[in-house]
Amino acid sequence: MDTTTSKRRRPSSIVAAVLLTIGTSAASLLAAQPASAVVICEQFGTTTAGNYVIMNNRWGSNSPQCISTTSNGFSITQQDGMGNLSGAPVSYPAIYLGCHYSNCSPGSPLPAQISTMGNANSSITLSYPGSGTYDAAYDIWLNADTNVTGVQDTEIMIWMNRQGSIQPIGSQTATVTLAGRSWAVWTGNNGQNNVVSYVSGSPLTSLSFNARDFILDTFSRGSQYGNTSWFLTSMQAGFEPWIGGVGLAVNSFSATIGGGQTQPPGTPGTPSASNVTGSSLSLNWSASSGTVSNYLIERATGASSTSFSQIGTSGSTSFNDSGLAANTTYRYRVRASNSAGNSGYSNIVNVTTTSTGTQPPGTPGNPTASNVTASSLSLSWSASSGTVTSYLIERATGATSTAFSQIGTSGSASFNDSGLAANTTYRYRVRASNSAGTSAYSGIVNATTTGGGGGAACTTSGVPQSQWNNGYVMQMTVTNTGSTTLNGWTSTVTLPSGHSHTGSWPTTATISGQNITERNQAWNGTLAPGQTASWGFQATRPNGSTVLPTAFTCTSP
Repeated sequence: MDTTTSKRRRPSSIVAAVLLTIGTSAASLLAAQPASAVVICEQFGTTTAGNYVIMNNRWGSNSPQCISTTSNGFSITQQDGMGNLSGAPVSYPAIYLGCHYSNCSPGSPLPAQISTMGNANSSITLSYPGSGTYDAAYDIWLNADTNVTGVQDTEIMIWMNRQGSIQPIGSQTATVTLAGRSWAVWTGNNGQNNVVSYVSGSPLTSLSFNARDFILDTFSRGSQYGNTSWFLTSMQAGFEPWIGGVGLAVNSFSATIGGGQTQPPGTPGTPSASNVTGSSLSLNWSASSGTVSNYLIERATGASSTSFSQIGTSGSTSFNDSGLAANTTYRYRVRASNSAGNSGYSNIVNVTTTSTGTQPPGTPGNPTASNVTASSLSLSWSASSGTVTSYLIERATGATSTAFSQIGTSGSASFNDSGLAANTTYRYRVRASNSAGTSAYSGIVNATTTGGGGGAACTTSGVPQSQWNNGYVMQMTVTNTGSTTLNGWTSTVTLPSGHSHTGSWPTTATISGQNITERNQAWNGTLAPGQTASWGFQATRPNGSTVLPTAFTCTSP
């Protein structure tokens, strides 16, 4: 299978060859049938649909999966597999133009060399079910030569949607504007090829774009990803389900190669700067005449410097630059690009960032409690953005109290609180400060001190393992905070209003209203002093919410 996701591993080349043989056999059986009438349940079955190939491609599971094809798309009608949320999906059903392990679409114009192929326009519409763990990914495959018999050299993934605790391979390294919208850029390697993933911040049900724009942006991120002498071998639209997936559908798909421009675009207008801070700014300029694939943004440091270098591309007439030094002058210029070449440079604009501390810092992350005893505990949180002089820590006594008062400050993202009462619930919140003012408050965390006096006692703490637009996964830790061995424990989490439990591990938890209760198993119930046990759960929350549960308790026999 040719998509790449969080921590996934591909089959070896030998296994891939075996799967190819199976898939090719299935394709020969199905290719003669009209696409509108074909339901494919064979593991690697394919059919043709006009100029495209539609494949079931159930590479990661032995459980049944079926797709129903149309003249330019398909939908998943059965998917019984379940993938490891820390590993690979169960499949990648897709429709494609080009070649996939030597199976090429009818009259395929691919492979095509990037430098001579012109545009690579594509349009897709999708629909999604109301549940499941999956991503909707458009794959663009590149290779240093025209060999299409195996794994290609570079994979570009365009993530139009992701649901559940999954993420692209590697790590986020940038943001970029392409096809008129902003994308988070992830880069990594799966052991067989490099992967660059463009991740939408919200679900997309349609997208029209020039794949050449994503290809050229990928090349700008390092020579290991290729250059214009490389070849485009395949353009694919499909899904990677881990759990569920019935109802995922490519409603329409089109991809065409060629139609390159005959002349470069006109020179863009002089850029202007706005939203200037000590570390970032925004640029805008007037559009070029003619057809524009991308704008290329260049920067030099210093009021009279001529040492310009490209810092990014944009599919629109704006660009955000971040990670800048305070009180520093930068120079910017822009030129436009299409398949025929580049325009002249715009005029140069000089911009000076503000001095450090001219705006308040960002909101710190929600604090978490650890090392909880009968009289003390430790707090830690994610650092604020911007310049921070100190963090202000506030506390209230009582599980629902709102009577907060400041108890101290910290120059780092941690704080130790002592002199507490035993078996008492305290609430904490944090905000950051500098000479320009203070940030908003973090979320609140509740922490209950142990009973004191020795004996068995325990606490529950939790951290988010992953989050997405309408849900999250929490990793919970039960700690024996007493002085004697703990023989059994009960850990409870209270979900915020509007949140719903969707699963837990290692066993099925007990749900009562907003309370999730997990009890020890035979193999993890005995904890020596200081020893820990883990469990976890997944939950949904209203779209756009960033609230996480903070009410945790633990009891022991």
